[in-house]
Amino acid sequence: MLRTKIAGIGSYVPEKTVTNHDLQKVMDTTDEWIQERTGIRERHYAEKHKETSTTMGARAAEIAIERAGISKRDVDFIIFATLSPDYYFPGCGVLLQRELGITDTEIPALDIRNQCSGFVYGLSVADQFIKTGMYKNILLVGAEIHSMGLDFTTEGRNVTVIFGDGAGAVVLQPTDEEGKGVLTTKLHSNGTYAEKLAMINPGAHGGYHSEKMGEDIDWGYPETEYGQMFITQHMFDNGQIYPYMDGPFVFKMAVQKFPEVIMEALHSQSLTAADINLLVPHQANLRISEFVGKKLGLSPAQVWSNIQRYGNTTAASIPIALCEAVEAGAVKAGDLVCLAAFGSGFTWGSALIRW
Repeated sequence: MLRTKIAGIGSYVPEKTVTNHDLQKVMDTTDEWIQERTGIRERHYAEKHKETSTTMGARAAEIAIERAGISKRDVDFIIFATLSPDYYFPGCGVLLQRELGITDTEIPALDIRNQCSGFVYGLSVADQFIKTGMYKNILLVGAEIHSMGLDFTTEGRNVTVIFGDGAGAVVLQPTDEEGKGVLTTKLHSNGTYAEKLAMINPGAHGGYHSEKMGEDIDWGYPETEYGQMFITQHMFDNGQIYPYMDGPFVFKMAVQKFPEVIMEALHSQSLTAADINLLVPHQANLRISEFVGKKLGLSPAQVWSNIQRYGNTTAASIPIALCEAVEAGAVKAGDLVCLAAFGSGFTWGSALIRW
C-alpha cells in the first residue's frame, strides 16, 4: 500500500528580528510580561513592500524541492496554507507557481484557509492524493506575514506580541517502504465560537455577525442601497480592522483539544503516547506546548518548541519547527513524529508520521 513520505523540507524566516524590548518602544508592555504569558522572546518581520507570504513560501519551497532531489518542474500539485494571502483573491497557490517559474506546466494549485491548523489540513489532503496515485510530487507550503496587519498600540498588544512572519514547505511523495510515511491524519472543527479568534473586517458580513461578538457593534455602514459593506472609514478610525482573540478562552480550548486529537491518532494505530519520539505542535504558546507535553507524559526534549525565537507563525509554524528539528538531527529514521495544531475556527488536527 502506498503511503506519503516527506521527501524534502525547507523553511524561511525574514532577516529582521523584533525583540520584546523593541515592542516596548511602541506599546505598554515588557519583556517579562510577554515571556511569562507566551514564552516568546523575539519574532521575525518581513521586509515591507518586498516580502510577502508568496515570496517567503517560494524561498522555503526551493529548499524543500532541492532536498527532495527533484526539479521545480517535477512538482505536479501545489497546496498553499495561509491566513495572510498577498491578495484577497486570487490565492497564493497560483502566485507561488508564478514565483517558482513553472506556470507553463499548468499544474493545479489549492489554497487552504484553516489558519493555525492549515498545514495539518494540507498534509491530510495531500496524503489522500498520494495514496490514490493521482500525484507524485506535491508541494505543500505554509506561510504567513502577520506583521502587516497587527495593531501596534497598547490596545492591540495582547494579540500583536504573539505573532511573527515566516514560511515552511515540504515535498510529499509516495513510498511503499513498510511502516514508513504518514500513518494517519485526524481533522476536526467546531464553528460555535468562531468569533473568539477572528479577523472580522474586511469582510462581507455587513454586520450580520455582530451578535456573535456578544454585543451590538457599530461598523459605520452608510445608508446606501448598494455596496459599501466590505470596509468603511469608521472601521479604520475605530480599530475594527485588526485580529481579535479571547486569549483565556482559546487557551482553555487548545489544552483540551490538543491531547484529544493526538490520542485519537495514536489509538487508531494501536499506539500510545509512550511511542512518540517527537511531538511538533503548532507554536501557539509555549505554555500550551508545555501543558500538552506533560499531559502526554513526554519529556521537554520530546516536544519541539521554537516559539521563543519566531513567535506564532500560524500555518507556517509546524513546517518551520519540523524543518529545524530535522536539521538539528532530532528526527531519525524510524522515529514516530506527531504533528498537532489548534486554531481559529475552531479547527484542529493531528498527524502521525513514521520517519
